Amino acid sequence: MSPEAHSAPRSLAEALRARDDASLAALLRSRPDLITPVPTDLTQLATRAGTRASVLRALERLDRFALQTAEALAVAPDPASYDTLLGLMAGDAGDETVAGALPRAVRTLREQALVWGADDRLRLVRTARELLAPSPQHPSPTGLGPTVQEATSGMSPGRIQEIVSAAGLPSTHDSVSAVAALTALFTDRRKMAKLLAGAPEPAREVLSRLVWGPPYGQVTADPAAHLRWLLDRGLLLPTAPGTVVLPREVALHLREGRAHRTPEPLPPAVAPAATHSPQVVDATAAGQAYTALATVEELLKDWDEGGPAVLRAGGLSVRDLKRTAVALDVAEPVAAFWAELAYAAGLVASDGEADERYAATPAYDEWLEQPPAERWARLAQAWLTATRTAGLVGGRDTKDRTLSALGPGLDRSAAPEVRHRVLSLLASLAQGAAPDTESVLARLRWERPLRGDRRDGAEDDLRSRLARWTLSEAELLGVTGRGALSSHGRALLGAPPAGKTGSQAAGTAESPGATSKAADSPAPTVPAESPGPPGSAEPTGPGDKLPVHHHRSPDRLTPLSSAEQAVATAAAARLLAPLLPDPLDHVLLQADLTAVAPGPLRRPLADTLGVLADVESKGGATVYRFTPASVRRALDAGRTATDLHAFLAEHSRTPVPQPLAYLIDDVARKHGHLRVGAASAYVRCDDDALLNEILADKRAAALRLRRLAPTVLAAQTDPATLLEGLRAMGYAPAAESAEGDVLITRAHAHRTPPRTAPEPVPEGPPPPDATLLAAAIRAIRAGDLAATAPRKPVGEPLAGGELPRTSSAETLATMQAAVLTGDSVWIGYVNADGAASQRVIAPVRVEGGFVTAYDHTSDEVRTYPLHRITGVAELADD
Repeated sequence: MSPEAHSAPRSLAEALRARDDASLAALLRSRPDLITPVPTDLTQLATRAGTRASVLRALERLDRFALQTAEALAVAPDPASYDTLLGLMAGDAGDETVAGALPRAVRTLREQALVWGADDRLRLVRTARELLAPSPQHPSPTGLGPTVQEATSGMSPGRIQEIVSAAGLPSTHDSVSAVAALTALFTDRRKMAKLLAGAPEPAREVLSRLVWGPPYGQVTADPAAHLRWLLDRGLLLPTAPGTVVLPREVALHLREGRAHRTPEPLPPAVAPAATHSPQVVDATAAGQAYTALATVEELLKDWDEGGPAVLRAGGLSVRDLKRTAVALDVAEPVAAFWAELAYAAGLVASDGEADERYAATPAYDEWLEQPPAERWARLAQAWLTATRTAGLVGGRDTKDRTLSALGPGLDRSAAPEVRHRVLSLLASLAQGAAPDTESVLARLRWERPLRGDRRDGAEDDLRSRLARWTLSEAELLGVTGRGALSSHGRALLGAPPAGKTGSQAAGTAESPGATSKAADSPAPTVPAESPGPPGSAEPTGPGDKLPVHHHRSPDRLTPLSSAEQAVATAAAARLLAPLLPDPLDHVLLQADLTAVAPGPLRRPLADTLGVLADVESKGGATVYRFTPASVRRALDAGRTATDLHAFLAEHSRTPVPQPLAYLIDDVARKHGHLRVGAASAYVRCDDDALLNEILADKRAAALRLRRLAPTVLAAQTDPATLLEGLRAMGYAPAAESAEGDVLITRAHAHRTPPRTAPEPVPEGPPPPDATLLAAAIRAIRAGDLAATAPRKPVGEPLAGGELPRTSSAETLATMQAAVLTGDSVWIGYVNADGAASQRVIAPVRVEGGFVTAYDHTSDEVRTYPLHRITGVAELADD
């Protein structure tokens, strides 16, 4: 036996045992479910890597070509050689593109622990083979059917011999050799060509219809002559009454050896739909970013006095969403997006009162005090990492209930990954280039094909819908401008500035000494100079090259950690800040009782003007209109006519128009002439003629007024209703307190108690950080050492997994000897809870009934009571 054959792994556990720590770390990082909880040893890690749920999750994260490679291995012999796999992927004629991409696909499958073994004995993990192999219940994407051996497993020996004879083969003594002879015929290209040359034309048409799948067909009890010709020679084999199947070997011959009709070794390129000047893109994105800030601020200002009620099941009602959309002057889906964005950023939440309503949180007031660029960065970061998906609002959940904005059921774990990947694809284009949407969707489908391929209904295209929503939401938020990624959007991803390569911006990769090549696929890549034949790049020692992860090349951007994202967000804010317009301290008053704000206003000016006038139109310039009601609102807020004249004169670049001055004076002259207080309610006025006028007005009948004194009227209604009624009649009453003072009705913002932003709902366990990876690998290595270390015999041979058993005297003597020699020993230990384990320790001191030792299993110095040690054995010399 050759040394290579002797060292070939016999199981996935042995293949993992041959890897170095960096390769194990790459596996655990890409499949974090394997580390939750930390396996005790490599055998348990291999077992967990072969469970159905873990394998299915790993298959879902393969790109299309890697998945096609796994599907080809599922229909290949087990084990299969690399050359056999290459034949299935490239066909008899060969395909240079497929042959060039196949080593990467095999490496990916190896790194993901889905394939193990040397190039001459490639093995697909058994669970993956079960998931991908063809069966009548679960057809393979390859369109292939069962092998001859599988299809004839229930066939009578006489019938098998009849098929062998009809196919021109000599009869055999048993069914096994007959099936082997038939298989050999179907896999011999020359003999099969000769056999099919004599087939009737209708028989060839039947084969052409079945060759690319599905391989099953229906026949009658008395099949036609051309079908009988196929059945007699085993080119079609019966699987059930009335059902026949095309054997896998026959289909592969007709396909010229290819397992897939259309292999896709290369990802489809993202094509630009239009190209704009980078300056235009940044300016457009910055303008939209400022609009986003103004929209969120307007939304929450509208909810200052307490927003819409929370539905019993959670979320906004359809009516409240419509009202919010009207207030923001946007479509309902866009209003849902802004509400969800504010919620994800922690700026809005339910107040938790008995009459539960939505309101701004205290964090909103802190947010308002930040510079505009930092406020935008907070919104952008919340959007990028949120799993809540506003695009689902208005749809139906699994129980056919309507999904409401701010309600439950909107979390989609794939949303952050899709958003990040879509923006990364935009970052891979030239600066200023807007992508073609369909090319982006095609690329995403290539990168994650399995989920869409195996599901039906609305969920099968979730990633495509998430991608479309990402493109539109990025434009609304100002991450993109005119469809192209902006400079601050690029910084938000951690991408290098345009014109720099990923290596220039990121420096060295995380694996010391490792190099990387440009890769356009989402799978981890290995150095091009990896030694060995194609597909043999599985790490086998400390000196092997390892995958490079978190490369910051624009086309290979990976999601950032929390700390990295904070740095990237701050960088995006710095890039955006100079692009945002400076707030203005003036407006332009016009004679038609309007004021034009030619740009964003400073906060004190905007707040005061928002009380004194109503917003009439928005855009590049905001138009405010002064009305009697808006002026009265300012007077109710405690301003006097003198204050309003001085405010307008100070902040207007044009003279205060005479009609506006008259309007303010006229409303102020009437304001407060009537006083409304609580009796139930009353009206008092020094002018009894005015009270007579009110009593005589038919519109006052609903207020049910009566005179109590020459200057006082009583009403059988509450003060607020009385105020509104008199104002509707054209009067300008003022409310007063119980002491007779005029009440100033300033807006008191309603705030919720302190709330935290909603946590994203991850899809499976989160990727482990470097500290956890290092600790987990040490624990797995130590546990594996304890489980596999060779031991000297201790009395009677031990059954598999049984702890060593020695007397107390033997245990003490062996420990004392190990202290003197410095050797490690193998012990069985039972803790205080009765849990038994085996450990490899290096004793340091034995005294007082305790042994102090370095525990290789936990990688720390520990003290063990001697009475809890079941036995001890020396490790073998080798």
